[in-house]
Amino acid sequence: MILQICDKVKGEGKVLYVSGEESAEQIKMRADRLNIKNDDILFLGETDIDIVNQAILDSNPKLVIIDSIQTMYSEELSAAAGSVSQVREITSQVMRVCKSRAITTIIIGHVTKEGNIAGPRVLEHMVDTVLYLEGERYFSYRILRGVKNRFGSTNEIGMFEMREEGMCEITNPSDILISEREDNPSGSCIVSSMEGTRPILVELQALTTQTIYGYAKRTANGIDFNRLALLIAVLEKKAGLMLNSQDVYLNVAGGLRINEPSIDLGILMATASSFKNSPIPKDMVIIGEVGLTGEVRRINLIQKRLKEVERLGFKTCIIPESNKKDLKDTYNLDIIGVRNVNEAMKKALG
Repeated sequence: MILQICDKVKGEGKVLYVSGEESAEQIKMRADRLNIKNDDILFLGETDIDIVNQAILDSNPKLVIIDSIQTMYSEELSAAAGSVSQVREITSQVMRVCKSRAITTIIIGHVTKEGNIAGPRVLEHMVDTVLYLEGERYFSYRILRGVKNRFGSTNEIGMFEMREEGMCEITNPSDILISEREDNPSGSCIVSSMEGTRPILVELQALTTQTIYGYAKRTANGIDFNRLALLIAVLEKKAGLMLNSQDVYLNVAGGLRINEPSIDLGILMATASSFKNSPIPKDMVIIGEVGLTGEVRRINLIQKRLKEVERLGFKTCIIPESNKKDLKDTYNLDIIGVRNVNEAMKKALG
């Protein structure tokens, strides 16, 4: 992605690419594969920050790339590269040099297995913007998410697919995420999730099977495990489904991870659909947060969600009754308002 960014600024000035991890040959091989044509990219394979700063002053580039901050070190400090003191000092020096020349700088940081920036979080506090590139190891989709921005909104995301020619933007993520849903099996449900300010339709898949262990197993892929356990308890208590002897597996298709509560009702309906072996209508989308008493609670940005549902050709949408009362726009949809889980089951499963 960084090399593609370097290519996009072609003709606007020099780019200084500082790599402490890869050689010039490795970067060149990747640039050739991605068909990078910017001849103004300067490469520096160095980890000493004093040499890096001098190269910035000498070349006066339009854009500087530091890859990665954990490999850089300053001889003024005795601490190892990547330590709190080294990261703080190096970032401070780079900021001082580049801001004095009005040079845009991108600092790359490693992430841990949990997806957080490795090492000290002081790096996030010092810079102007923090962007996370998220994605599952075995899926080709990536989400670029802004978690900090001193000069704009953090409510926007970019969705990309990793292909042979590099990172390619996905302009209609919903089309991609539900494109393989051809038949209408039980345990499948389409929900609407907000990623930033962008509504995305995603397929939830649930499977319930008779447990062979002494206790029922719950497995969640793409949502919080504790949230799944809580919602199953609501389904047992308020809808009367005996799931205490059933293993429950839930998966978010496409490898996405969703934390938004508006998919609660979809999780319950997909689970109930698998348990009853009764499919949800293929042209139906289910949206709603579920409380512990089984009520379906109001969600935000309902108009944007409904417009996305309508655009993709779905015919029916189940939403909270409190949201339906406030709708002012008209949609080419059969919009069904529900107050609780039992009403939703009757509408979705018959």
